[in-house]
Amino acid sequence: MTTYREIFGIREFRVLFVVRLFTMTGVVVSGLALGTVMYHETRSPFLTAISLFGGPLVQLVTARYLLASADLFRPRTAMICMAVIATSTAALQMLPGLSWWMRFLILAGGYVAMAATSGTVVALLSDIVPKDAYVLARATMNITVGGMQIVGNAAGALLLAVVSPTWLFGIAATVSVTAGVTARIGLFDRPPRAVGKVVERSRRINRELLTSSVVRPLYLMMWVPNGLVVGCEALFIPYSTGHAGYLLAAGAVGMLCGDIVVGRFVPEAVRDRLILPLRVLLAVPFLAFPLSLPVPVAATLVGVSAFGYSASLPLQERLVRHTREDVRGQAFGLSGTGVMVGQALGALLAGGTAQLLGAAGSVGWAMAMMAVLSLLVTWLLRKGLRDRVAGSDRVDQCTVGQEGEHEVAVPAHDVGGQVSA
Repeated sequence: MTTYREIFGIREFRVLFVVRLFTMTGVVVSGLALGTVMYHETRSPFLTAISLFGGPLVQLVTARYLLASADLFRPRTAMICMAVIATSTAALQMLPGLSWWMRFLILAGGYVAMAATSGTVVALLSDIVPKDAYVLARATMNITVGGMQIVGNAAGALLLAVVSPTWLFGIAATVSVTAGVTARIGLFDRPPRAVGKVVERSRRINRELLTSSVVRPLYLMMWVPNGLVVGCEALFIPYSTGHAGYLLAAGAVGMLCGDIVVGRFVPEAVRDRLILPLRVLLAVPFLAFPLSLPVPVAATLVGVSAFGYSASLPLQERLVRHTREDVRGQAFGLSGTGVMVGQALGALLAGGTAQLLGAAGSVGWAMAMMAVLSLLVTWLLRKGLRDRVAGSDRVDQCTVGQEGEHEVAVPAHDVGGQVSA
């Protein structure tokens, strides 16, 4: 299965796509509103960056104990819970007179609850579509992220010119309710993937995933270079106050194009070889930002950079191959948590750097420093990633199974075994 027409012919995929569409609308609109409120009230690049990307730091703590819930909960129930949480946090942000630390508490509370269900959607996607269509389906889901970032940030920037951020929080609450109702009506009520005690299983599987010599390099390449570049994006509001929504939208355009091109038109073998070049592309454009670029030029460079986010597709494709079905929800939950924590730490580092530099124009230099760090980490990770892949390919020899499919024998350290190709 290789075409959009075929994957959209699957009814549950269409429902999941619509749910993701509404969910991301709420995330983008509420994030822009919160970042705007925080900067207007504190004038602090550091607090603004943390408000945009700092929430997952809370999830890092709770993920150790709750991630297994992605496999132990019924998927539809988990998605409805996610919608209820998003609705509640957006509604609470609408309360008048909130101090900046109270807004952070609301943000943190939402991420504590979200830690239990963070891998549900990606794992459910692997159940809904055939294995050979997973990358295209994942890329298509990413399109909803990019598309709604374009629409949400652009529309949000226009709305903020005439209304208060409270209206944006109201929109976020409304679309989150819609996402929950759509999931309840349109998805089958599947049983949990696994049984067990949440805390014990969470800690055990996390440990096995993070110590796997095959899976760990994939996680590091997903998390660190990506997170450092997101630190650059966390500085868009102080870098170009009043035009940050357009820079964020430009990034979404680039990400959308990357997902379409790499997910739909690039063969699997070529996708795999593009991981390192795409990670380099992600960082290089931000080296020009100390020049105080005009908004159109900055937006173009942001779009070029964001094309590099499509490296996540071949990385996730490898993760599917190297995880067993009954741990896949937790594996993707850990992956998603790590990505968001990397983004939060990148935002923390970038915001702190800009705050310490202090001088006019320092935001652009802070962005360039984050880009250099991202390139350095990519260079350091390249050999380990290549060596592990080469080693696992030599060990994991395929034996032909029924109907020409392959069943893969895997080394003991490869967590959960490896699914059929």
